[in-house]
Amino acid sequence: MLDVSAKPRTLRTACARATLNLATTTVDRIKRGETPKADPLAVARVAAVQAAKNTSQIIPYCHPMPVEFVGVEYTLGAECIDVDVTVKAIYRTGVEMEALTAASVAVLTIYDMAKAIDPSMEIGAVKLLSKRGGRSDFKERPPRTLRAAVVVASDSSARGTREDRSGAIIKERLCSEGIEVAELIVLPDDRQAIAAALSRLADDLRVDLVLTTGGTGLGPRDVTPEALAEVIDRDAPGLTEAIRAYGQERTPLAMLSRGRAGLRGRTLILALPGSPKGVSESLDALFPAIHHAFPMIDGGGHDRQGQADHTDQADQAREA
Repeated sequence: MLDVSAKPRTLRTACARATLNLATTTVDRIKRGETPKADPLAVARVAAVQAAKNTSQIIPYCHPMPVEFVGVEYTLGAECIDVDVTVKAIYRTGVEMEALTAASVAVLTIYDMAKAIDPSMEIGAVKLLSKRGGRSDFKERPPRTLRAAVVVASDSSARGTREDRSGAIIKERLCSEGIEVAELIVLPDDRQAIAAALSRLADDLRVDLVLTTGGTGLGPRDVTPEALAEVIDRDAPGLTEAIRAYGQERTPLAMLSRGRAGLRGRTLILALPGSPKGVSESLDALFPAIHHAFPMIDGGGHDRQGQADHTDQADQAREA
Protein backbone atom coordinates (compact mmCIF):
# COMPACT_ATOMS: atom_id res chain seq x y z
CA MET A 1 0.00 0.00 0.00
CA LEU A 2 1.08 3.54 -0.67
CA ASP A 3 1.77 5.76 2.33
CA VAL A 4 -1.00 8.39 2.33
CA SER A 5 -0.47 9.52 5.93
CA ALA A 6 0.95 12.89 4.81
CA LYS A 7 -2.15 13.78 2.80
CA PRO A 8 -4.83 15.95 4.38
CA ARG A 9 -8.37 14.68 4.78
CA THR A 10 -10.71 16.15 2.18
CA LEU A 11 -14.17 15.33 0.90
CA ARG A 12 -13.67 12.79 -1.89
CA THR A 13 -16.41 11.99 -4.40
CA ALA A 14 -16.45 9.55 -7.31
CA CYS A 15 -19.13 8.34 -9.70
CA ALA A 16 -18.86 5.18 -11.78
CA ARG A 17 -21.15 3.47 -14.27
CA ALA A 18 -21.55 -0.18 -15.19
CA THR A 19 -23.78 -1.44 -18.00
CA LEU A 20 -25.63 -4.72 -18.32
CA ASN A 21 -26.85 -5.66 -21.81
CA LEU A 22 -29.93 -7.89 -21.84
CA ALA A 23 -32.99 -8.75 -23.88
CA THR A 24 -35.88 -6.33 -24.18
CA THR A 25 -38.21 -8.92 -22.70
CA THR A 26 -35.95 -9.21 -19.65
CA VAL A 27 -35.96 -5.46 -19.11
CA ASP A 28 -39.76 -5.50 -19.31
CA ARG A 29 -40.03 -8.33 -16.77
CA ILE A 30 -37.72 -6.48 -14.37
CA LYS A 31 -39.89 -3.37 -14.73
CA ARG A 32 -43.03 -5.41 -13.98
CA GLY A 33 -41.41 -7.25 -11.07
CA GLU A 34 -41.80 -10.64 -12.75
CA THR A 35 -38.32 -12.08 -12.21
CA PRO A 36 -38.00 -15.40 -10.35
CA LYS A 37 -35.60 -14.12 -7.63
CA ALA A 38 -37.57 -11.13 -6.34
CA ASP A 39 -36.60 -7.58 -7.36
CA PRO A 40 -33.01 -7.61 -8.70
CA LEU A 41 -32.72 -3.82 -8.62
CA ALA A 42 -33.46 -3.58 -4.91
CA VAL A 43 -31.05 -6.39 -4.07
CA ALA A 44 -28.37 -4.93 -6.36
CA ARG A 45 -28.64 -1.60 -4.57
CA VAL A 46 -27.86 -3.27 -1.23
CA ALA A 47 -25.05 -5.26 -2.86
CA ALA A 48 -23.52 -2.07 -4.24
CA VAL A 49 -23.52 -0.44 -0.80
CA GLN A 50 -21.86 -3.50 0.72
CA ALA A 51 -19.28 -3.62 -2.06
CA ALA A 52 -18.35 0.05 -1.62
CA LYS A 53 -17.84 -0.41 2.12
CA ASN A 54 -15.73 -3.56 1.62
CA THR A 55 -13.63 -2.64 -1.40
CA SER A 56 -10.36 -2.86 0.54
CA GLN A 57 -11.12 -6.51 1.27
CA ILE A 58 -11.51 -7.22 -2.45
CA ILE A 59 -8.85 -5.01 -4.06
CA PRO A 60 -5.56 -5.60 -2.20
CA TYR A 61 -3.98 -2.16 -2.52
CA CYS A 62 -7.06 -0.14 -1.63
CA HIS A 63 -7.02 1.58 1.74
CA PRO A 64 -9.79 0.85 4.26
CA MET A 65 -11.79 4.03 4.62
CA PRO A 66 -14.89 5.41 6.35
CA VAL A 67 -17.39 5.56 3.47
CA GLU A 68 -19.85 8.37 4.19
CA PHE A 69 -22.35 7.88 1.37
CA VAL A 70 -23.25 5.43 -1.40
CA GLY A 71 -25.92 6.36 -3.92
CA VAL A 72 -27.20 3.97 -6.60
CA GLU A 73 -29.25 5.05 -9.60
CA TYR A 74 -30.63 2.94 -12.45
CA THR A 75 -31.39 3.84 -16.04
CA LEU A 76 -33.42 1.16 -17.84
CA GLY A 77 -33.03 1.30 -21.60
CA ALA A 78 -34.60 -0.87 -24.27
CA GLU A 79 -31.85 -3.48 -24.10
CA CYS A 80 -29.60 -2.39 -21.25
CA ILE A 81 -29.48 -1.29 -17.63
CA ASP A 82 -27.01 1.39 -16.59
CA VAL A 83 -26.03 1.49 -12.93
CA ASP A 84 -24.54 4.75 -11.67
CA VAL A 85 -22.91 4.64 -8.24
CA THR A 86 -21.75 7.73 -6.33
CA VAL A 87 -19.46 7.29 -3.32
CA LYS A 88 -18.36 9.96 -0.85
CA ALA A 89 -15.81 9.85 1.95
CA ILE A 90 -13.79 12.33 3.97
CA TYR A 91 -10.39 10.72 3.73
CA ARG A 92 -6.82 11.02 2.44
CA THR A 93 -7.27 9.01 -0.75
CA GLY A 94 -9.88 8.87 -3.49
CA VAL A 95 -12.98 6.69 -3.70
CA GLU A 96 -12.98 5.86 -7.40
CA MET A 97 -12.22 2.18 -6.75
CA GLU A 98 -15.10 2.02 -4.28
CA ALA A 99 -17.45 3.45 -6.92
CA LEU A 100 -16.16 1.14 -9.67
CA THR A 101 -16.37 -1.92 -7.44
CA ALA A 102 -19.89 -1.05 -6.28
CA ALA A 103 -21.14 -0.53 -9.84
CA SER A 104 -19.55 -3.82 -10.95
CA VAL A 105 -21.09 -5.78 -8.08
CA ALA A 106 -24.49 -4.22 -8.80
CA VAL A 107 -24.57 -5.46 -12.39
CA LEU A 108 -23.22 -8.84 -11.31
CA THR A 109 -26.08 -9.09 -8.83
CA ILE A 110 -28.67 -8.28 -11.49
CA TYR A 111 -27.01 -10.82 -13.78
CA ASP A 112 -27.18 -13.48 -11.08
CA MET A 113 -30.83 -12.82 -10.37
CA ALA A 114 -31.92 -12.71 -14.02
CA LYS A 115 -29.68 -15.36 -15.61
CA ALA A 116 -32.40 -18.01 -15.38
CA ILE A 117 -34.62 -16.09 -17.80
CA ASP A 118 -31.91 -14.52 -19.99
CA PRO A 119 -28.70 -16.55 -20.39
CA SER A 120 -27.58 -14.23 -23.22
CA MET A 121 -26.96 -11.29 -20.89
CA GLU A 122 -23.60 -9.56 -21.21
CA ILE A 123 -21.80 -7.17 -18.87
CA GLY A 124 -20.67 -4.14 -20.84
CA ALA A 125 -18.42 -1.21 -19.98
CA VAL A 126 -17.48 -0.30 -16.44
CA LYS A 127 -16.08 3.22 -16.33
CA LEU A 128 -15.33 6.11 -14.03
CA LEU A 129 -17.53 9.10 -14.79
CA SER A 130 -16.02 11.63 -12.40
CA LYS A 131 -13.89 12.08 -9.31
CA ARG A 132 -12.97 15.10 -7.24
CA GLY A 133 -11.70 16.20 -3.86
CA GLY A 134 -7.99 15.36 -3.96
CA ARG A 135 -4.91 17.59 -4.06
CA SER A 136 -5.25 18.02 -7.81
CA ASP A 137 -8.51 19.91 -7.30
CA PHE A 138 -6.68 22.54 -5.26
CA LYS A 139 -3.42 22.59 -7.20
CA GLU A 140 -3.83 25.96 -8.83
CA ARG A 141 -1.00 28.20 -9.87
CA PRO A 142 -1.10 32.00 -9.50
CA PRO A 143 -0.95 33.90 -12.80
CA ARG A 144 2.52 35.22 -11.89
CA THR A 145 5.69 33.88 -10.32
CA LEU A 146 5.62 34.34 -6.56
CA ARG A 147 8.60 35.55 -4.57
CA ALA A 148 9.22 34.43 -1.01
CA ALA A 149 11.66 34.85 1.85
CA VAL A 150 12.57 32.49 4.68
CA VAL A 151 13.46 33.67 8.18
CA VAL A 152 15.07 31.27 10.65
CA ALA A 153 14.72 32.37 14.27
CA SER A 154 17.25 30.45 16.35
CA ASP A 155 19.92 31.59 18.82
CA SER A 156 22.07 28.51 18.21
CA SER A 157 21.83 28.69 14.41
CA ALA A 158 22.63 32.42 14.52
CA ARG A 159 25.74 31.67 16.62
CA GLY A 160 26.75 28.91 14.20
CA THR A 161 26.62 26.16 16.84
CA ARG A 162 23.76 24.31 15.15
CA GLU A 163 23.16 23.69 11.48
CA ASP A 164 19.88 25.09 10.18
CA ARG A 165 17.78 22.33 8.66
CA SER A 166 14.27 23.78 8.88
CA GLY A 167 15.01 26.82 6.74
CA ALA A 168 16.56 24.58 4.10
CA ILE A 169 13.45 22.38 4.10
CA ILE A 170 11.23 25.42 3.56
CA LYS A 171 13.40 26.72 0.71
CA GLU A 172 13.41 23.36 -1.04
CA ARG A 173 9.63 23.02 -0.75
CA LEU A 174 9.01 26.53 -2.02
CA CYS A 175 11.20 25.90 -5.04
CA SER A 176 9.33 22.66 -5.76
CA GLU A 177 6.10 24.68 -5.72
CA GLY A 178 7.45 27.07 -8.33
CA ILE A 179 8.03 29.90 -5.85
CA GLU A 180 11.23 31.93 -6.13
CA VAL A 181 13.13 32.28 -2.84
CA ALA A 182 14.57 35.78 -2.81
CA GLU A 183 16.27 35.57 0.59
CA LEU A 184 16.98 33.17 3.47
CA ILE A 185 18.23 34.77 6.67
CA VAL A 186 19.11 33.41 10.10
CA LEU A 187 18.42 35.58 13.15
CA PRO A 188 18.67 35.13 16.91
CA ASP A 189 15.49 34.84 18.95
CA ASP A 190 15.22 38.59 19.27
CA ARG A 191 11.80 40.18 18.93
CA GLN A 192 12.96 43.51 17.55
CA ALA A 193 15.37 41.92 15.05
CA ILE A 194 12.69 39.55 13.76
CA ALA A 195 10.09 42.32 13.47
CA ALA A 196 12.55 44.57 11.63
CA ALA A 197 13.43 41.79 9.18
CA LEU A 198 9.78 41.03 8.48
CA SER A 199 9.03 44.71 7.87
CA ARG A 200 11.97 45.02 5.48
CA LEU A 201 11.02 41.90 3.51
CA ALA A 202 7.43 43.10 3.13
CA ASP A 203 7.99 46.82 2.61
CA ASP A 204 11.33 47.00 0.80
CA LEU A 205 11.82 43.63 -0.87
CA ARG A 206 8.05 43.34 -1.44
CA VAL A 207 8.00 39.54 -1.45
CA ASP A 208 4.64 37.79 -1.68
CA LEU A 209 5.28 35.31 1.12
CA VAL A 210 7.46 35.16 4.22
CA LEU A 211 7.78 31.89 6.12
CA THR A 212 9.51 31.94 9.49
CA THR A 213 10.67 28.89 11.40
CA GLY A 214 11.45 28.73 15.10
CA GLY A 215 10.43 30.66 18.18
CA THR A 216 6.79 29.53 18.27
CA GLY A 217 6.92 27.42 21.43
CA LEU A 218 6.42 28.25 25.09
CA GLY A 219 10.06 28.86 25.98
CA PRO A 220 11.28 32.20 27.39
CA ARG A 221 13.15 32.98 24.12
CA ASP A 222 10.23 32.01 21.83
CA VAL A 223 9.13 35.44 20.60
CA THR A 224 8.36 35.00 16.89
CA PRO A 225 4.55 35.30 17.29
CA GLU A 226 5.01 38.53 19.22
CA ALA A 227 7.28 39.86 16.48
CA LEU A 228 4.61 39.05 13.89
CA ALA A 229 2.01 40.82 15.98
CA GLU A 230 4.03 44.03 15.70
CA VAL A 231 4.14 44.01 11.89
CA ILE A 232 1.00 42.39 10.49
CA ASP A 233 -2.03 44.48 9.52
CA ARG A 234 -4.60 41.66 9.34
CA ASP A 235 -4.66 38.23 10.96
CA ALA A 236 -5.16 35.05 8.95
CA PRO A 237 -5.90 32.57 11.77
CA GLY A 238 -7.27 29.83 9.50
CA LEU A 239 -3.79 29.05 8.22
CA THR A 240 -2.37 28.31 11.65
CA GLU A 241 -5.55 26.48 12.65
CA ALA A 242 -5.05 24.18 9.67
CA ILE A 243 -1.40 23.62 10.56
CA ARG A 244 -2.16 22.76 14.19
CA ALA A 245 -5.08 20.50 13.27
CA TYR A 246 -2.91 18.65 10.75
CA GLY A 247 -0.08 18.31 13.23
CA GLN A 248 -2.34 17.25 16.10
CA GLU A 249 -3.38 14.17 14.13
CA ARG A 250 0.28 13.15 14.07
CA THR A 251 1.60 14.22 17.48
CA PRO A 252 -0.14 15.44 20.65
CA LEU A 253 2.56 18.10 21.01
CA ALA A 254 1.30 20.17 18.07
CA MET A 255 -1.09 21.98 20.41
CA LEU A 256 1.90 23.69 22.02
CA SER A 257 2.79 25.61 18.87
CA ARG A 258 2.00 29.34 18.94
CA GLY A 259 2.20 29.83 15.20
CA ARG A 260 0.68 32.99 13.78
CA ALA A 261 -0.19 34.26 10.31
CA GLY A 262 -1.30 37.50 8.76
CA LEU A 263 -0.86 40.12 6.06
CA ARG A 264 1.40 43.13 6.00
CA GLY A 265 0.27 45.06 2.99
CA ARG A 266 0.20 42.41 0.26
CA THR A 267 2.75 40.15 1.90
CA LEU A 268 1.52 37.00 3.62
CA ILE A 269 3.60 36.12 6.69
CA LEU A 270 3.42 32.78 8.52
CA ALA A 271 5.28 31.57 11.59
CA LEU A 272 6.04 27.84 11.40
CA PRO A 273 7.48 25.56 14.10
CA GLY A 274 11.23 25.20 14.48
CA SER A 275 11.70 21.44 14.22
CA PRO A 276 12.32 19.91 10.77
CA LYS A 277 9.43 17.49 11.30
CA GLY A 278 7.09 20.28 12.37
CA VAL A 279 8.10 22.38 9.38
CA SER A 280 7.58 19.52 6.93
CA GLU A 281 4.14 18.74 8.32
CA SER A 282 3.17 22.41 8.29
CA LEU A 283 4.12 22.69 4.62
CA ASP A 284 2.11 19.56 3.84
CA ALA A 285 -0.88 21.21 5.51
CA LEU A 286 -0.44 24.47 3.60
CA PHE A 287 0.29 23.29 0.08
CA PRO A 288 -1.13 23.29 -2.49
CA ALA A 289 -4.22 25.10 -1.15
CA ILE A 290 -2.26 28.17 -0.02
CA HIS A 291 -1.65 29.08 -3.68
CA HIS A 292 -5.26 30.25 -3.74
CA ALA A 293 -4.43 33.02 -1.26
CA PHE A 294 -2.43 35.07 -3.74
CA PRO A 295 -5.09 35.64 -6.41
CA MET A 296 -7.31 36.75 -3.50
CA ILE A 297 -4.63 39.13 -2.21
CA ASP A 298 -4.34 40.51 -5.76
CA GLY A 299 -8.08 41.22 -5.74
CA GLY A 300 -9.20 38.18 -7.71
CA GLY A 301 -11.83 37.00 -5.23
CA HIS A 302 -12.59 33.38 -4.44
CA ASP A 303 -13.09 32.02 -7.98
CA ARG A 304 -10.60 29.31 -8.76
CA GLN A 305 -9.13 29.08 -12.24
CA GLY A 306 -11.07 26.58 -14.28
CA GLN A 307 -13.75 26.13 -11.65
CA ALA A 308 -16.50 26.95 -14.14
CA ASP A 309 -15.29 24.10 -16.33
CA HIS A 310 -15.36 21.62 -13.44
CA THR A 311 -18.80 20.26 -14.27
CA ASP A 312 -19.72 16.87 -12.89
CA GLN A 313 -19.30 14.40 -15.73
CA ALA A 314 -21.86 12.11 -14.19
CA ASP A 315 -24.54 14.79 -14.55
CA GLN A 316 -23.48 15.37 -18.13
CA ALA A 317 -23.75 11.67 -18.86
CA ARG A 318 -27.23 11.44 -17.35
CA GLU A 319 -28.44 14.41 -19.36
CA ALA A 320 -27.03 13.07 -22.64
